[in-house]
Amino acid sequence: MGAVIMAADDNQFHPPSIGDFFPPAIFFEGTMFEFTRINLAQVIATVVLVIVLLVGTRRLSVVPGRGQNLIEMAFGFVRVQIADQVLGEKDGKRFLPILTTMFFGILFMNLTGVIPGINMAGTAVAGVPLLLALVAYVLFIYAGIRKHGGLRFLKNSLIPNGVPIYLVPIIALVELISTFVARPVSLFLRLLLNMIVGHMMLVLFFSATHFFLLSMNWFTPFAVGTFAMSFAFTLFEIFVYVLQAYVFTILTAVYIQLAVAEEH
Repeated sequence: MGAVIMAADDNQFHPPSIGDFFPPAIFFEGTMFEFTRINLAQVIATVVLVIVLLVGTRRLSVVPGRGQNLIEMAFGFVRVQIADQVLGEKDGKRFLPILTTMFFGILFMNLTGVIPGINMAGTAVAGVPLLLALVAYVLFIYAGIRKHGGLRFLKNSLIPNGVPIYLVPIIALVELISTFVARPVSLFLRLLLNMIVGHMMLVLFFSATHFFLLSMNWFTPFAVGTFAMSFAFTLFEIFVYVLQAYVFTILTAVYIQLAVAEEH
């Protein structure tokens, strides 16, 4: 996990610091091409996702096998539960490819957080969540401008119907911050912080297990308890990984739907 468990000088337990959650460089340290364990997690997640999709769709048949059936169920989930449900059949079909890519990209990068030897989600540093938030930001602005044109989209976004004229400046400012600032920032922070906090909790549980089991043998029952908590929290983290991929994708779809709506 990369956590500092005991100080060499006093043999005392110390909880991990923030710096422990950002691993050192593997290659090209100190350069703009620095490559860390998190970058490795991102590469592995991308490669595995591509392989899964290629293998699962290589020999499509009318009567699907297990692999094809799983792939179809996963794609069907994004299509039915996110794209069609939020955007409707017509707009859902248009934006389905990017929403599907977003969902599976986030999911596979999240899952590297429980892979032994990596133990860090590819979305646990700012770069990937920030990039995804910017993609969602550009996507809903593009959808709104294409549907309504620039001026009408801006008016629909900033001035809801029925607002008294004397309240327009205040409401427009609030809507400007809410729509064009809060949306991408909330997407970015929600994904990033969930991944960081989950990793920190796993580090603390496994560090406590190591401490009780190897450093204080008479506290072995406590080690069993903390290990059980570690295992339970790992399962919970997997659920969170799936949930965060779903939440990020469905919020992106909601923002697109709001952008293409005729009025607010």
